[in-house]
Amino acid sequence: MHPRSRSVFFWIRTMERLDAIRQFNLLSWLRGERQSRKLILVIVFVALLLDNMLLTVVDSLICPTVPIIPSYLYSLDVSAAVVLNTSSQQQTPPARSSGSNVTAGSTDAPTFTTAAAEPPDNSSDCPNSTGKVATENVKVGLLFASKATVQLIINPFIGPLTNRIGYQLPIFIGFCIMFSSTIMFAFSSSYALLFVARSLQGVGSSCSSVAGMGMLASVYTDDKERGHALGIALGGLAMGVLVGPPFGSVMYEFVGKTAPFLILAFLALFDGALQLFALQPTKVEPESQKGTPLLTLMKDPYILIASGAICFGNMAIAMLEPTLPIWMMETMCSRKWQLGVAFLPASISYLLGTYIFGTLATKIGRWLSALIGMALVGVCAIGVPFATSIYGLILPMFGIGFAIGMVDSSMMPIMGYLVDLRHVSVYGSVYAIADVAFCMGFALGPSIGGSIAETVGFLWLMTIIGIVDIIFAPLCLFLRNPPGQQEQAEILTSKNSDCLCDPESLPQGLEECDVTPKWSSLASSGADALGGGPMGNMSE
Repeated sequence: MHPRSRSVFFWIRTMERLDAIRQFNLLSWLRGERQSRKLILVIVFVALLLDNMLLTVVDSLICPTVPIIPSYLYSLDVSAAVVLNTSSQQQTPPARSSGSNVTAGSTDAPTFTTAAAEPPDNSSDCPNSTGKVATENVKVGLLFASKATVQLIINPFIGPLTNRIGYQLPIFIGFCIMFSSTIMFAFSSSYALLFVARSLQGVGSSCSSVAGMGMLASVYTDDKERGHALGIALGGLAMGVLVGPPFGSVMYEFVGKTAPFLILAFLALFDGALQLFALQPTKVEPESQKGTPLLTLMKDPYILIASGAICFGNMAIAMLEPTLPIWMMETMCSRKWQLGVAFLPASISYLLGTYIFGTLATKIGRWLSALIGMALVGVCAIGVPFATSIYGLILPMFGIGFAIGMVDSSMMPIMGYLVDLRHVSVYGSVYAIADVAFCMGFALGPSIGGSIAETVGFLWLMTIIGIVDIIFAPLCLFLRNPPGQQEQAEILTSKNSDCLCDPESLPQGLEECDVTPKWSSLASSGADALGGGPMGNMSE
């Protein structure tokens, strides 16, 4: 082609693209893509991202400068103690010199040093009082656990509610509550207001996570696609953990406490607008079939095993949130920026783990991925207290984050698969159970962990949770090939068909006997289990 013709062709293509951009209408595209599964995945991804950005901006898990809440609470306590000490010293008369000669600079008024009236700055390496820092374990732990505790209480109500009114309205209500919580965080000035805002966030998070996961499970009916989609959604959770704290910490350090929360509130408004135009949350769309009752799902042993893996796996990192920074201050005299950076390997590896095993777990077996993940969490948790520097924490923290990513990306799709296999394919209640398990780990972890660390020490705390995870890991073997409803019925029928069509051996009320031998039904059920379903493929 002639060079001149080539340039003309290039300009024509460029003008066509510019014309297409001018004619593009965002609202029309959103309405056209309303039923698109990818758009729903984007909405759930953003909702989990914002939820965990707010969570980690408060917690400051990856803080390059100073953890916001522990430092803020510590400064409040120190300021209160300084004010009390100053008022008591003002009531005490000053000591006079016994000599008759008084220098020109001496006065009758007491003198105080300005350094005593100021809380410790961000550059200090060690706490002034080890006992004071140790008591912060319980206070900070209770604040960290308040969101998960409220979420734990609300989740059992959100699951059945989504079965009745659909997923769109609950996830939009979650956005509204999350926005209100963010504004409260921005302007709170006391521990009580922080506690209320944190608890309110738990209500919004419950609506967003349960409705979001259930929505994804309902639109991605293929098990492999569902596993990949849930892995991407959990990546939003991991990215919030990864991006939130450095963003919040830098804004807190150089702009102010309100700045990161106001920016998150603006991003929440964007997510709410996206939901409003794409999902139409004002419409009530109940499920077409009645779901399995929540109590019935909670009695399912396979669902309990999957939930236990989620709970105990995440409990390890939840216990580290309030206790690891304080242990580092006491044993390593770590600088403030190191307290947050210690969690950076866990956050990065969790993002990698959820992304990799969202697809890989279907090939090697989700039960095997969860088993290895639980055992790895236990081993790495036991190894954390043996670190002597910030560099010694890199490997165990990386292992904990990666292993929890393996467990979460394997167990979340299994929860939906178990409902398809053993119950009715309505997912609100089962993902409410999954979120309850997740929240139970983050509710019990900080609250119990802070008390145990204060009583028996950080070493025994990590040893206990590590042993619990290792002991729980073999239970994942039961998830290798769980029986479905039809298989259970066939097994029960085969157990009752012990007669060989002898009329005298028939129970009262039966006139004939099933001539099918027991081994026939068992063999057919075993063949179905090995030939169909993702669990059978995994066992191969």
